[in-house]
Amino acid sequence: MKKRTLTVFLILALVISATAQSKSDAILGLWLTQNKEAKIEIYKSTTNHYFGKIVWGNKLYESDGKTLVKDVKNEVENLRKRTIKELVILSNFTFSDGTWSRGTIYDPNNGKTYSCTIKLKDDKLEIRGYIGISLFGRTEIWTRTK
Repeated sequence: MKKRTLTVFLILALVISATAQSKSDAILGLWLTQNKEAKIEIYKSTTNHYFGKIVWGNKLYESDGKTLVKDVKNEVENLRKRTIKELVILSNFTFSDGTWSRGTIYDPNNGKTYSCTIKLKDDKLEIRGYIGISLFGRTEIWTRTK
């Protein structure tokens, strides 16, 4: 009887763990920004943190169509040489109670990094960047894409 109870408990624990895992991984994939100028690939690191990098955009190349645009507005001088393409703009998010939080978002348009939370609603991401407290921020809606 004890073996059977232990087996049932272990199976239940695995099912609960798999369900929690699938909820936390629901943001994985490609997302189109609100202004439709970039696609962001959201992925999970080996430490179970979530990140997002720019994989496509209208403004990734200089006017010659060959030279990649640099991160020239970055506040950190030695980072201004990196390219916008493949730039990680979402960093270190953790999942809890339906929200990805404790992460940051980098805006290459102004070179600033903000605290950020992400919520998934109706297959759209609500990206809230803010300074200090969430009340002082801005929300963008990203849509899933291929």
